[in-house]
This record gives sequence, C-alpha cells and structure tokens, in this order.
Amino acid sequence: MLLLPAFSAGAAVYQGKVVDTKGQPISYATVYPADDPVSGTATGTDGTFRFQTTASPNSAVVVSFIGYEKQVIMLNRLTATDPLTTIVLSEQPLALEETVIAAKASKQRNKRKQMATLLHQVYVQMSKDFTNQPARYHVVSDVRMDSEGEAWGMEQMIASIVVLPEGAKSGKDSVQFAGEHCKRYFQQDKRNLADTILAGDGLDRMNKDMRRAVNAIDSGVVVHKSLFAAGNIRYDFEQTSEDKLRRWSVSNESEGETVLTHIEKHNYLGIFVLQMTRNYILDSETLSVRRFSERADIKISIPFGMKLNADQLQLLNLLNRGDEEIEKFRLRKATATVSLNTFYQRKDGHLYTLEKNLRTDALLTGTKKAEIPVLVNATQRVVSLETSNVKPMTSRQMTRRVKREIVEIY
Repeated sequence: MLLLPAFSAGAAVYQGKVVDTKGQPISYATVYPADDPVSGTATGTDGTFRFQTTASPNSAVVVSFIGYEKQVIMLNRLTATDPLTTIVLSEQPLALEETVIAAKASKQRNKRKQMATLLHQVYVQMSKDFTNQPARYHVVSDVRMDSEGEAWGMEQMIASIVVLPEGAKSGKDSVQFAGEHCKRYFQQDKRNLADTILAGDGLDRMNKDMRRAVNAIDSGVVVHKSLFAAGNIRYDFEQTSEDKLRRWSVSNESEGETVLTHIEKHNYLGIFVLQMTRNYILDSETLSVRRFSERADIKISIPFGMKLNADQLQLLNLLNRGDEEIEKFRLRKATATVSLNTFYQRKDGHLYTLEKNLRTDALLTGTKKAEIPVLVNATQRVVSLETSNVKPMTSRQMTRRVKREIVEIY
C-alpha cells in the first residue's frame, strides 16, 4: 500500500487495484478524481492504490498507464473496504506503435500534382479545425523512468497550460506552463537513485557553475512543458516544393481513416544520421486530423570516441544504473528512438489536444563495450479545457517554483 499522510477530516477514503487483461498488477498506474487531481495517487508494485478526496462520489475518476487505454469510472464504484474494486486496463498499441507504421504509397494517389492538391486540402481543413483563439488546459503529466524493464520512479505534475495563437503572442511564448503540484513516486529501496536522477542530492555532486545553471530553472517544468509543446503538425504542409512532395505517401490503414506519411532523412558525414517519420491519421471524408504520430530514429557514431570531461561525467552518472560510479568514459556510439503521439478532441467545432504520449529509448556506447541505457516514458492527459475568456499567464505564474511531494510505493 501507499505510504500516505494522515487522512484529513471530511475527506472520504477510496482504494482499489489496477491490473491488465491477464490479471497482472500494473504498478505506477495513476488514479485521480478529475475534479481533484491533486488528491490522486499511483499504484504500488502489487497494483493497489489508496487515496482520500473531498470530491463528490458522483465525480469521475481517471485510471491510466502509458501504453494502455485509460479508464474513467465513477468514484462511488470505489470503497475503502475489502474486497478491492479491480480496474482492468487494456493495451493501447496505437499509443506507441503507430509511429512505426509505414504507409504504402499508391501509385495513382502519390502523383506529385494530386499529392499537392491533397496536402492543400488538409491544410485548409486544419485552418478550420484549429482555432486562432487562446485555450487553457488543465493537465496531469507523468514522466516515468525504467531500469531493466521495471519502472522505478515517476514524476507527476498537475499544471495549467495556456496556448496562445500566433497573432496574439506579443513576444510571449505560445505555450505557457504553470505547474500547480508535483509528486515523485518511487520504490523505497531505490530512493537514493531516484533522488539523484530527479535532481535531488545529485545537485550536491555538481560544481558551482553547474548548480547555478540547474537552479536557475525548474527542470521538471521544462520536461513537462516540452511534452505539450512537441509536435508541430502544420509545418510539413507549408513545405510544398517538388522535393518536399517526394517525401509524402498516402494509404488507407483502416475503414474511414487515411494515413498521410512524411519521411525526412539527414546524414551528416555518417557521424549523425537522423530519420523523421510523421504520420497524420485523418478522417477520410472530412480530412480532419484524428491523431498525429512522430518518430525520430537517431544514430551517432564518433570514429575515435569523445572523451568526457569531469562535468560531463557527472551528468552521465545521473543516468548510470550500475552500482559503480563512472570515472572515465569515451562515447563511441549513441542510438535513440523517440516516439511522440498526439490525440485530439473536438469542442465547439474545433480541435484541441486531448492526450500526448512519449517514449524515448536510447543506448550510449563507450569504449570497451561500456553501455548506458536510457528509457523514459511519459504521458500527458487533459483533465479540463477552457476556450472562453482565456488570458495569458503572468511571468510570476510561470516562474514560480513548484512544490514537490515525495510518495513511496511498496
């Protein structure tokens, strides 16, 4: 069970268990009332959870885990007594695997002229679907790190996000982020490692200049904000030169949906190789975007290796999952796959973000076959959306350091 503070008076206690379709417990699944996400929690290693809230028993509770379809149940389905209410999550392969779908080009529809016409039609539809008015999102954002296939730590941030249209920026960032509450979940026996990687006591190991740089920003806010800001779905459609058109293909992946795929490759002297694959999943009839997925495959090869200096070694040790500290490291190769998926919701005739999923799987290889794996999973779900009377945030709102709460799971 979760180690929680003493329950406050007036708040009801709820508990349950989250499992997959095979009955296996899911740890680090998030459970929170939509009306009171701060009171939510994460499941322990046995899939159980327990939380308290003053939310109405008739309010919705969101149960989610990246790579699975979220469940929304009524709070009154949960009780504080045995037997535990069991919530089953089904896999959502689309959330992370759609980025690897390569659309098969049709010779007829992939002709340059027809492709240019289709891209223009989609771009016109985007102009109708995506409003030029500010919107305020309330989100729950989870960033989870894994080691050897097991999640050992997660940071959850509840935040408000204001998205400003291009014409209303006036020098302001188009995505404004203000963290409201942050929780860090980890297993008790891995707390030292979690504290180090999540910028806890790891700051004490950095030199003075590096500590000053890290303390100048709220690193957690940067990560969660970047997740929402990623994914520019209009850029590709603004590039319609003959060379750009060759990068497009189109296919029908399922009934009622058309998939437009854009592939872009870069090779810098064989040292840095990048392939970007972006899939636009459209309604075949209206050409409205239903989902968007993006995948970056990166390969870096340094012929003679790059010797890391003391500061770089300190940063590398924040990622090192071994017991021994790395004292020297020559980086020879690095491979990484970054997958991003965005789902949309429709409100008042326009499209707005509903959910974003991200997965980063990287491997750093040094001399003598020394390897450092890095695996990060993240999901960001919109709890509520406001589209009227939305005002830009103030600088004070966006720069305020977010209070963090430590929660151990067992």
